[in-house]
Amino acid sequence: MTTVVNNPYLEGNYAPVAQEVTVGVDDLHVVGTIPDVLDGRYLRIGPNPIGAQDPAAYHWFTGDGMVHGIRLRDGQAEWYRNRWVRSAAVAAALGEDEPNHPGTAEVHAGMDFAANTNVIGLAGRTFAIVEAGARPYELTDQLDTVGRSDFGGTLAGGYTAHPKKDPETGDLYAVSYYWGWGNDVEVTVLGPDARVRAARRVTLGGPTMIHDTAITETRLVLFDLPVLFDIEVAMGGGSLPYRWFDDYQARVGLLPRDGESTEVVWHEVDPCYVFHPMNAYDDGDGIVLDVARHPSMFRTHLLGPDEGPPTLERWHLDGHGGAVKEERIDERGEEFPRVDERRVGRPHRFGYTVTVNDNDNDAVGAESAVLRRDFERGSAEVRNFGPGVTVGEAVFVPRAADAAESDGWVMLLVHDASTVTSSLQILNAEDICGDAAAVITLPQRVPAGFHGNWVPTTA
Repeated sequence: MTTVVNNPYLEGNYAPVAQEVTVGVDDLHVVGTIPDVLDGRYLRIGPNPIGAQDPAAYHWFTGDGMVHGIRLRDGQAEWYRNRWVRSAAVAAALGEDEPNHPGTAEVHAGMDFAANTNVIGLAGRTFAIVEAGARPYELTDQLDTVGRSDFGGTLAGGYTAHPKKDPETGDLYAVSYYWGWGNDVEVTVLGPDARVRAARRVTLGGPTMIHDTAITETRLVLFDLPVLFDIEVAMGGGSLPYRWFDDYQARVGLLPRDGESTEVVWHEVDPCYVFHPMNAYDDGDGIVLDVARHPSMFRTHLLGPDEGPPTLERWHLDGHGGAVKEERIDERGEEFPRVDERRVGRPHRFGYTVTVNDNDNDAVGAESAVLRRDFERGSAEVRNFGPGVTVGEAVFVPRAADAAESDGWVMLLVHDASTVTSSLQILNAEDICGDAAAVITLPQRVPAGFHGNWVPTTA
C-alpha cells in the first residue's frame, strides 16, 4: 500500500508558480492613486521550487529563490516581473548556462543554492541574500541574475539574510553562520560602497542557527538559541539540518559594535527561538529589544516553522549579564516585525507586524492581517482583509527623507484565495484601516514567501 505524504508548504499559496512573467503599465490594473513621489521598486523574494519535489523531504526554507518586483514612477506601475535566481542548479533546470559575468564569485564551501530569503538595494545594485554559508547573488534592476557576489572579493565566506543598516553611516552589520565554522559566527560590517570593511569571528556555545540580528548605536545583538546544526539530520538527507535541543541554554549576547570579539556580555533567557527582532536601542548600560518570540522551533515539526504562534515581546537587558526582563506585549500571534528603517538602532514609536488567527500556527499561510503598533500610546490598529486573505511582510516607506515617523505609506503583498489573485497594496500609514491609497492587481499569484523591501531609485 502506498502512503501519500502531504506537505502544506507545497499546497495552496505555498505552491510554486511555473512561469516567469513580464508585463507593462497597460496590463497592471490600479484602483486608487499611486503617490507620485514613489520612485523605485517594491521587491519581494521567497521559495519557488523548480521541478518535482519529494513532499516528505521538501523544507520551505530551502526552495529555489524567486524575486518579484513592481516598478513605480510618476504615479504609475510601470512593470511587474518575476525571476528565479539563477544558481547553477536552477539554470540547469531551466536549460540555461549558469550566469558567469565578469566578477562572478566562486562558490563558498560547496554551498551554492539560489538565494530565497531577502532582497536588498545597496550602492545602486540589487542583491538576493540567504544564510547558512551561501553567497549573495547580484541581480540587475530588471531582476535578471548577474551572478554570485563576494562584494568585490571582500567577503571571505557566506553571508546572511538579515544585515542591519545603520541609518546614519549606511553601514550594514551582519552575523553569518555556517556549520563548517563549528561554534563560530562571522560578524561583518559592509560599507555603503558594497565592500566589507571589517570582519571578526565570535564563538558561541554551539553551532547555532542565527537567522537575524539587531543593532543599537553601540551594540550588536547575538541570538544564541537552541536550534543547532545536527549531523544526524544532515547524514539522513535533511535539506535543513538544524533542530531544537532541549538542554541548550538560550542566551542573548551584546557585542560592542567596534570592540573585540571576546567582549560579548551574555544574558540568559527562557528557552525560545527568534527569527526576527523588530528593533533595539540603548537604554543606559543596557538595551531594549523587541522580538517575535517562538516557543520553540524544529522541535516536533522539521519541515517548516510550525511550533505554535510567535508573540511580540519586549526584552530589557541590563548590559551586565543580569536577568532579562521578558515582557509580553500582546497575546496575538505576530511575525515579520518591521520599523521605519530610519529608526533602526534608535528608539521607535511605531512598529508593523503580520498577525495570524489563534487557531493557526504559522505567520503567512493562515488567514492574516497587518498590525500597526503605537508604543507611545500602547495601542494597536489591525487591518483584516477578510476570510481567506493572507498578507506578506509590511514595509514602511516615508513620504520624504525628513518626514515624521508616521508620515508615509505601508506597502505589502495581499493574496486572496477566493480569486487566486495577488496585489500590491499601498496603505496610508496613519490610517491603515482606511481606504488604500492604491491597490495594484498583479498578473499572477505571488506565493507565500519571506522578505520584501522598497528600493528607491535614489538609493
